[in-house]
Amino acid sequence: MSWHGTRVVVAGGAGFIGGHLVDQLIQNGAVVTVADNLSKSTDRHLQHVLKKQGVTVRGDMRTGEAWAGPHRLLRRDLAVPEHAAEVVRGQEVVFHLAATIGGRGYIDTHPADCCASLAINQTLVHQAHLAGVRHVHYASTACVYPVPLQATYGSDYLLKEEDAFKDGWANCDREYGWAKFMGEIVLKAYHAQYGLEGSVCRYVTAYGPWENDTHAIIALIKKAVERRDPYVIWGTGRQDRDFTYVDDIVDGSLRAAETVKDASAINLGTAVRHPLRDVARSILELTEWTPRDVRYDTTKPEGVASRALDISRARDLLDWSPRVPLLDGLRRTIEWYVSARPDSRETLE
Repeated sequence: MSWHGTRVVVAGGAGFIGGHLVDQLIQNGAVVTVADNLSKSTDRHLQHVLKKQGVTVRGDMRTGEAWAGPHRLLRRDLAVPEHAAEVVRGQEVVFHLAATIGGRGYIDTHPADCCASLAINQTLVHQAHLAGVRHVHYASTACVYPVPLQATYGSDYLLKEEDAFKDGWANCDREYGWAKFMGEIVLKAYHAQYGLEGSVCRYVTAYGPWENDTHAIIALIKKAVERRDPYVIWGTGRQDRDFTYVDDIVDGSLRAAETVKDASAINLGTAVRHPLRDVARSILELTEWTPRDVRYDTTKPEGVASRALDISRARDLLDWSPRVPLLDGLRRTIEWYVSARPDSRETLE
């Protein structure tokens, strides 16, 4: 599929992954409409993207609407039917990344806020169907997988797509996981009943430039760059994750939207586990900081004990594999952080 000239909406396009996706879509020649309520982000990343693309911005997204060449930047609440209808009108493809989201500290302490995604999912998919949108791609998460499958430190089990309904039942990771999973079900239902084309990718611990410090990688980089001592790591440090660089996430998402039509889900990860304490050690080495006191704060949330994804389906269906090893991704992210010095959004500190 060629993206050149395709009219594309990126819902949640001012966010971390959304901004990188917007960047790649514009490079691929798509005509992009970004829709975001800016409740969990700013337009700073988008301004950077558009400047890099050589596009002049007219107007101000923060006050409602801006134009950048053929591209639109809209501040809209996608849980409101009229707003969602406006955004998808005349569009061909919708990338649905809009959600109420934060890192583990946010997810554990804002359960009601995370449920707001339920309304966004139903409204946006329904309005896309009414508007005759050809394809909806939905950004899901590894938080849809049953918690008991992720409860053992040092596990070697790789989560498979079919595990979301393990033995006919689901057990998602808190309200955020349930909201994301219900978004998958909504899209699958609209495909079954109305023939709406769809694709779903389940992301796992994405990281990279422009992420904020409510998430582990940026939080650890921030503490190292600021030479904090004690250097605090949330939880035991034994919890491991399948850290996936954002460029690989964007590449897999585009391939899924090009290939998958039946709203089935595909894992995007690396299938490699990294304990958080080892990641912190690498960050300290890369930033050349040696704190006297490395402290594990078990009063803070750490999430599930172990999480990594089986990516066989992505390899087979999408011809996709992650290209950025963790150390390379950490170097790139540290370089960005040192240069950009983004505003802090850290919580529970």
